[in-house]
Parts: sequence; C-alpha cells; structure tokens
Amino acid sequence: MSAPGMAAEPLFPGFEQVIVAVDDKVQINAVIGGNGPPILLLHGHPQTHAIWHKVAPALAERFTVIAADLRGYGDSSKPQGDAGHLNYSKRAMALDQVALMEELGFRRFDLLAHDRGARVAHRLAIDHPAAVGRVVMLDIAPTLAMYRVTTEAFARAYWHWFFLIQPAPLPERLIEADPAAYVAEVMGGRSPGLGPFDPRALAEYQRCLALPGAAHGLCEDYRASASVDLENDQADLTAGRMIEAPLLVLWGDQGVIQSCFQPLDEWRRLARDVRGAALPCGHYVPEEAPAELLAQALPFLAGEA
Repeated sequence: MSAPGMAAEPLFPGFEQVIVAVDDKVQINAVIGGNGPPILLLHGHPQTHAIWHKVAPALAERFTVIAADLRGYGDSSKPQGDAGHLNYSKRAMALDQVALMEELGFRRFDLLAHDRGARVAHRLAIDHPAAVGRVVMLDIAPTLAMYRVTTEAFARAYWHWFFLIQPAPLPERLIEADPAAYVAEVMGGRSPGLGPFDPRALAEYQRCLALPGAAHGLCEDYRASASVDLENDQADLTAGRMIEAPLLVLWGDQGVIQSCFQPLDEWRRLARDVRGAALPCGHYVPEEAPAELLAQALPFLAGEA
C-alpha cells in the first residue's frame, strides 16, 4: 500500500499509454510495452485493459504487448448506439483494433482475449485472417451457441446477458444510479468473490464505468451480440467461414462455461485448429489464475504447443 500522500504504484510499470484515432468518431485507449512480436490483449465486461496487469510483465519479456480498451469501455470512445446496434457490432469493434494495430505499425499480431474481448477476437480472426497469427480465448463459448442452448442454469448465472439487452434507457439508468456497486456486485458475485482483484484495478473498473456514456456503451455491446452479431455469426456458419488461425481455448473449472457447455466441441465447429483446457479458477482468468494462464499461453504463442 502506498504511504499517505504518495501515488499508488502503476498497474503497468514501464508501459506507455497511447490514444489512437481509428476513425472520425472513435479513439481507442491502450498501453504498450515490451519487446518482440506484437500481441493484442482485449478485456471483458465490466472491465478495462487493467485486467492484464498480472500477466503483462511476463508477456512483455517476449512480446510487444498492446492492452487496449474496447470501444464503449475504459478510456476509449463511447459512441451513441444506433437502431441496428451496428456501432457496437463485433465487426465494428474488431475494425477498431485492426486500425489501432496498423497505426502502431503492426499489420499482423497474436491475440489474447477474455470474455467480450474474446468475442471481438472471434470476429477479428474471421474478418481479418491475414492480420491474425495465433489466438487465445478465455472463458467463452461461441455467442451463437450460448444463446441457442440457453438453459435455466445459464440464464440464472448470466442474467446480465438478458438485463443489458433491454431497450434503452432502462438498464443504463439502473447502472448509472450506482456504477461502483454494479462493478463490485457483478464481479464479486462469481465463485471467488472480490478477493482476486487488486484494489487498484477494481477502482479503475469503477472509475471507468462512471464515465459519461460508459453504461450505454456496455449495454450496446450486449444488444449487438443479441442481434447483428448473431446474424453475422450465422452467415459465417452458413457459408462455411471458419477461424483459420490456431486457437487455444482456456476456461475456469469453477465457472459457467465449464458447467453449461462443451467449449472445445463448440469451437471445433467454428475453427480448424483448436486445443484447450480448464484452469483452476472462475471466470476472471487473468486475475484469478495468472500463472496457470501463462503456463498454457506462452508455449502456444511461441508455437511450442
């Protein structure tokens, strides 16, 4: 803990913050550090790039690490949603990240992505195969599969999937009434409680959800996943478009993906080269099981597994 009057230690010491305009309405916030081949890290809900602070130093020993905030989250732009939710489609969010990496000088890169970020990584790998080397996805099954095989157990555990897609402004208004409580209760309500989270990271999630437009961006992300993203995923399935990049899928053995889905089977329907395993944790893999994540991800990213 910092002494009185002293600033807290940064979550990403030695990393540089960058804010890149990816089009005329969206800027993407990220931190960059390390040396070596580029790897893009994408976070989930209701978080920011801060989820990677426990694994970024080890990754930076081998990679140039770019940890970005998705549009609608963190310190990235939060454009107004549209009637078709296209502004928050995973196609639009993937384009943000391709533009970010190109602006930083990287036309091809690996991906390490959790939760919502992994859904963006899925779309990025399909739409921009030339840009993607290897992909690690954390604690998700494909969006189409998760909606189509919804059970009572899944609906109870992932209640927010159905709350956040309600028409604006109802869910936004409820989140904006107490964004700090929303973060603490959503994240703390899973298997390990709030214990795994560094107080600095938790404070960052709470700060960012309180920013103007953040609740709306978060809801629009989910509204897109329940509409336009499903249409795009079905179009891929119908056309036989698959993820061509090698894919490592990791999930928590105490989480909903473990209890409600067969994640490797689901991803093998959508990708040609899939491997993976459960890790000893819940949903928030990078913060609950950073050492176990690195033990699996580093050999895969190096082409050794």
